[in-house]
Amino acid sequence: MADADVPLPTSAVLTAVSKQVGIRCSKVNQAYMQCKAEHSNPADCLGPGNEVTGCLVDLLKEVHAQTPAEFKKYYECLDYNSNKLHKCRTEQKAFEAAFKPKA
Repeated sequence: MADADVPLPTSAVLTAVSKQVGIRCSKVNQAYMQCKAEHSNPADCLGPGNEVTGCLVDLLKEVHAQTPAEFKKYYECLDYNSNKLHKCRTEQKAFEAAFKPKA
């Protein structure tokens, strides 16, 4: 995923997109957690784990394709302010107003 079109998923990037991840990737995250609860061998859950990663990568690509400027301002604000959301509400509102997730 480390290409020129998508930012590396730093803590600021992940924090900025966390609300959308919770919505978009909820089912695959739940399936992964269910797998982890049922299996003690981590290898048994590689498939669901890959689905979680794929969901996040797809979402990051979509966010960056739709709203690169707003997203960058938001995650750069979070990075500068040690991921303190309350210091980046203006950037968050601008990003959330601009990003229209696919169904």
